[in-house]
Amino acid sequence: MSQLPQGVAIHATVTPEFAEILTPEALALVAKLHRTFEGRRQELLGKRVIRQQELDAGKRPDFLAETKHIREGNWTIAPLPADLACRRVEITGPVEKKMIINALNSGADSYMTDFEDSNTPNWDNQIQGQINLKQAIRRTLGFRNEAGKEYKLNDKVATLIVRPRGWHLDEKHVTVDGQRVSGGIFDLALFLFHNAKELIARGSGPYFYLPKMESHLEARLWNEIFALAQQEVGIPQGTIKATVLVETILAAFEMDEILYELREHSSGLNAGRWDYIFSCIKKFKTDKDFCLANRAQITMTVPFMRAYALNLVKTCHKRNAPAIGGMSALIPIKNDPVANEKALAAVRADKTRDAGDGFDGGWVAHPGLVGIAMEEWVKVLGERANQIDKQRPDVNTTAADLLNFQPEAPITEAGLRANIDVGIQYLGSWLAGNGCVPIHSLMEDAATAEISRSQVWQWIRSDKGVLDDGRKVTASMVREMIPQILQAIRTEHGDDTFQRIPYTRAAAIFEDMSTNAGFAEFLTLPLYEEI
Repeated sequence: MSQLPQGVAIHATVTPEFAEILTPEALALVAKLHRTFEGRRQELLGKRVIRQQELDAGKRPDFLAETKHIREGNWTIAPLPADLACRRVEITGPVEKKMIINALNSGADSYMTDFEDSNTPNWDNQIQGQINLKQAIRRTLGFRNEAGKEYKLNDKVATLIVRPRGWHLDEKHVTVDGQRVSGGIFDLALFLFHNAKELIARGSGPYFYLPKMESHLEARLWNEIFALAQQEVGIPQGTIKATVLVETILAAFEMDEILYELREHSSGLNAGRWDYIFSCIKKFKTDKDFCLANRAQITMTVPFMRAYALNLVKTCHKRNAPAIGGMSALIPIKNDPVANEKALAAVRADKTRDAGDGFDGGWVAHPGLVGIAMEEWVKVLGERANQIDKQRPDVNTTAADLLNFQPEAPITEAGLRANIDVGIQYLGSWLAGNGCVPIHSLMEDAATAEISRSQVWQWIRSDKGVLDDGRKVTASMVREMIPQILQAIRTEHGDDTFQRIPYTRAAAIFEDMSTNAGFAEFLTLPLYEEI
């Protein structure tokens, strides 16, 4: 690595295999994008802070007056490539070998491989993930588990879509001119440099999912990065296609505008439900009138989630863009047939509702759910690739609809304990290097852990944070429960696992994050400094 581009430094071990990804030419692209756009990224992150201050002062979000002409304009996104036209079932998961192979082989139409919420972004995971994807695209990826079972790719695989990190996350191991680079730019640039032309040669293209956006100006920045990156890599403008996860309450007011900014590179919007719930809690955390019930009660049928989902379908289809439904966190339960059937029925109901509402596809977290989800989409779509032609003139979503935060009850002791339990278990696994964790028959990632810790924080501070038995949720109540729950985790997993995974440290972090007067913008920000 003596040939690093001028101003580029790597503060981590670079093995010979890693060096094949971290080539001078690939790093030169990272540096070019950083130098061109880092100022804009920081400016937009600053705008987030100002917007939060406005919300804390009582200013409610609304549709933007200055972009009314875009919402009312007669425009559409650019035509979709053939392999993004049909996305009835998308499977998601982290960028590790076994997951990539199983997901690509799952029978899903597409696979969102994840450098973000279901992945702990330690150095090895990020670079090994790039190696794994490079091999998967060239069909050379293989894996043998400890029992000797071999995994290899089928001839027919799902369409690959990559989720880089969001704007708020840095890559601390790589600096340009002494500054950390954006994690999202780093992830995108390495993948694009090594794989764009290979994907095109194979009849596909470089496709992405863009997370955590809060405004159309953030989408504009991505679009400008795409334009420069395509020029630098030497592929035609418009080759990159990106689906935006609408997973913040502020982005829900700018869906038209986000599609418009990315219209040459857009492949639609996704209803990122779990992060969306977290965003609502975070943005209105100091509002005394805001308080949501137990996480389990906040389904896609409650008023504010229903309004968000239907408006996303209407907005996308008006612009000839796919509308992709969100994730059901349920997974198969192998050792309990009754509970398993209940979980599968809930997944089926989730996809039945989304397909009936007009979504063109939806997410699952486990290969065992692909067939069930696919059945529900085929019932509605038949042989059609999508239902973009299904307009929703009956949907007329107002700001009040998006802000109708119900239900507020029940809040129960069991719900409070579940939040603490999930938070500690997830944080422990994340610190140990695994960002996608099955906990109590649900697939948990950073988004669901964010709900857990932010909901506890908000219940403590809200006048409405009262248990159904009349007790007020307090910091002392939470501190009293944490050792009890930590002991239950030890009993559940055994001493060996408890010693191997830093649950005790995770409990201390959760206690601080949920009871401290300050509120961490994202739990992954302080955690990242510990790995």
